[in-house]
Amino acid sequence: MPSRFDAVVVGAGAVGLAVARKLALSGRSVLALERHGRHGLETSSRNSEVVHSGLYYPKGSLKARLCLEGNRRLYEYCRERGVFVRNTGKLVVACSEDEVPKLSELKARGAANGVEGLSLVDGAEAARRAPGVKALAALWIASTGIIDSEELMQAYRSDAERAGAIFLWGGALTGAARKDGGYELQISGEDEPVWARCVVNSAGLGADAVAALPGLDVDAAGCRLHYFKGEYFTLKRRRPIETLVYPVPATHGLGIHLTIDRQGAQRLGPNAFAVKSLDYDIDAGHAVEFWRAASRYLPDLSPDELMPGTTGIRPKLSADGTFRDFVVAEESARGLPGWVNLVGIESPGLTCSLTLADAAAALLP
Repeated sequence: MPSRFDAVVVGAGAVGLAVARKLALSGRSVLALERHGRHGLETSSRNSEVVHSGLYYPKGSLKARLCLEGNRRLYEYCRERGVFVRNTGKLVVACSEDEVPKLSELKARGAANGVEGLSLVDGAEAARRAPGVKALAALWIASTGIIDSEELMQAYRSDAERAGAIFLWGGALTGAARKDGGYELQISGEDEPVWARCVVNSAGLGADAVAALPGLDVDAAGCRLHYFKGEYFTLKRRRPIETLVYPVPATHGLGIHLTIDRQGAQRLGPNAFAVKSLDYDIDAGHAVEFWRAASRYLPDLSPDELMPGTTGIRPKLSADGTFRDFVVAEESARGLPGWVNLVGIESPGLTCSLTLADAAAALLP
C-alpha cells in the first residue's frame, strides 16, 4: 500500500463511500479507512431505507438543501447503476382534529424548501392510497421512496475502486498530527504511518472521536455526539399498502411510522431513546408502545402482530434530540487546514450521501 495520498477518508458507511467515490473520480489518490471488516455495518445498514423529500427541515438548513437535491440525484444515480429504488410516495396522516392544521404547516414548510408533489387529501383519499389506514386527513408527498442501502453502498464502493481508491478494512484511525503540509496518520494494524494532504472525517458514530485526534476541541466546535437508539418491529400480516405512512410529528422525531422494503415486508419504527453504548439488542416489551402509536392510523392492528426486528443507533448532535443541522466543516479556522469534518450525519444522511460528498469535496484544497 502506498504511504502517501491526496486524501484519506475515515469511515466507509454510505457517506464515506460516496466521498471516496467523488474524490477518486476527480483524480485524487484516495485511501478509505474502515474500522470494521466491511462497509456500512452501523448507521448506514440500520435505518428505514427511505429516500426522503426534504419536508421536515428548517428552510435554508443544510439538511433541507442537501436533501432536496440529494433526493433527485439519488433516484437518478440508482436508475443509472441498477440499484433498487422505488418511488412509493408517502402519507403523513392526521388522526385527531388538532393534528389537521399541522398538515398545512408541514406542506408550507416543504414548499418553502422546494419540495414538489405535495398535496393535502381527505381521509377517504388517504384510505384509497393506503388501504386499511384511518385518518381525518393526510399530506401526500410524491417524491418519497425506498432504497436498498446495501446495493447503494456496493455501487459507491465499486465506482470508487474502479477510479483507483484503496479500501483498508479493519483499519481504525488511532492518531493524527499536522506534518509537511498535511497529516501523518496512525492506523491500527499498520506498522508505518500514512501521510495525507487532506482528510475527510465521515466516521459516523465515531466522528467526534476522530475529530478530536488532531487536537480539535469537539465541545467548543459543537461536534460532541449523543447516541439515540431506534427499534423496529415487523408486522406478521402484510396489508395491501404500497406507500409509506407517517404520523404527524409530535416531538423531536418523526414518530412510529410504517415502511416497506423491496420484498414488500412491512415494519413499524423507529422509536428513539438515548443510550450510552452501541448495543443493538431490541426490547420486545416495547411492542406495546409501538402498537399504541400505530393503531391510531392502523385500527385493525393487534399487539400480537408485532415481531421484534432490527435496531439502529443514530449519532445526534443534541443531547435531547432537538434539531441540529449537519456539521460539514473545513477546519482551517481551528488550525487544521485540509481537514473536513462530517459530524452528526443521521437522517436524511442516506438520501444526502451524494450531495454530502459534493459538499465535502468542495471544501478541500
